Amino acid sequence: MPTDLIRRKKVTTQTFRNKKRSNIPITVLTAYDYPTALQIDSAEIDAILVGDSLGMVVLGYENTLPVTMEDMLHHCKAVARGAKYALLIGDMPFMSYHVSAEQAVRNAGRFLQEAGMDTIKLEGGRALAQTIKAIVSAGIPVMGHIGLTPQSVNQFGGFRIQGKTAKAAKEIFLDAIALQEAGCYALVLESIPYKIAQFITKKLDIPTIGIGAGAYCDGQVLVTHDMLGMFDRFTPKFAKQYANLGQLMRDSFSRYKQDVEKSEFPTLEYSYDITNDEWKKFLDLVE
Repeated sequence: MPTDLIRRKKVTTQTFRNKKRSNIPITVLTAYDYPTALQIDSAEIDAILVGDSLGMVVLGYENTLPVTMEDMLHHCKAVARGAKYALLIGDMPFMSYHVSAEQAVRNAGRFLQEAGMDTIKLEGGRALAQTIKAIVSAGIPVMGHIGLTPQSVNQFGGFRIQGKTAKAAKEIFLDAIALQEAGCYALVLESIPYKIAQFITKKLDIPTIGIGAGAYCDGQVLVTHDMLGMFDRFTPKFAKQYANLGQLMRDSFSRYKQDVEKSEFPTLEYSYDITNDEWKKFLDLVE
C-alpha cells in the first residue's frame, strides 16, 4: 500500500473536471465486492464503477438486463466499505429509471443514501435528458453513457459497435451535447470509432471516459474481470488483459485437490496442537 495513502484526498466530480482542464487522463475500473475495491483504491485509481456488468461477470447472466436495484445496492455497499478515496459510481440497472422521472430520482437517491455511492451512471441519450435534469436537480451527480449501451442489447441486436456511419455518429454526437446540457458531469463513450470519440471529447466541456472508444477520451474504464482474465465467455477487442488470474485460480484449485487427495494437506504446519499435559488430562477425562 502506498506510504502516502493516508494523505490522499477523496476524488470528486470536480477532480474529474480539473483533470480534463489539465489534460491528465482519468482512470476508472469496476468493482463489485469489498476486497477488489480495497485493492483498486490502494492502487490510487481515480474512480470505481459498480457496474451492472456484475450481472454477467459475477452473477452469470447472459446480459445485464436481469440485474435488479437490490442486486446493485448490495454490491455497492460492499464496495463502499472497501474504497475510501476513489469516486464511487453506482450503475442504475435496467428499468430503474425508465418509467418516470420520479422513479429515477427515488432510485438514484438510494445509491447515495443507502449504498454509499458518490454518483450514479445511467445509459441513454437525448430521450433521457429530462430524467437526468430531474436527478441532477435533486443534488445527485450523473454520469451519462452513450454509444453501445448494454441495456439496449436487444434493440441493437447484440453487442455491436455503434457510430460506424456518418448518420449514426451524428446521433451519438447530438446525444453527447444533450447530456452535457442536461447536467451530466461526465460521459462514458462505449464501442464507437476513435475518431468520433476524439471529436466528441474536444467539443465537450465535461470529461469523456472511453471503453472501446480509443485513446483520445479524457479517461478510460475497463471491467476488472476482463483485464484480470477472470471472465472468458467472450473478450472484447478493447479489453487489454493485464493478468490471467483465471488460469492462476484454476491451477491453485487443482493443486489443492491433488494435495488433499494425496494426504499432503494439511500438514502439521497448517494444524493446531495441544500441550502434552493437556492431552494427558483429556485422555484421563474420556477414557
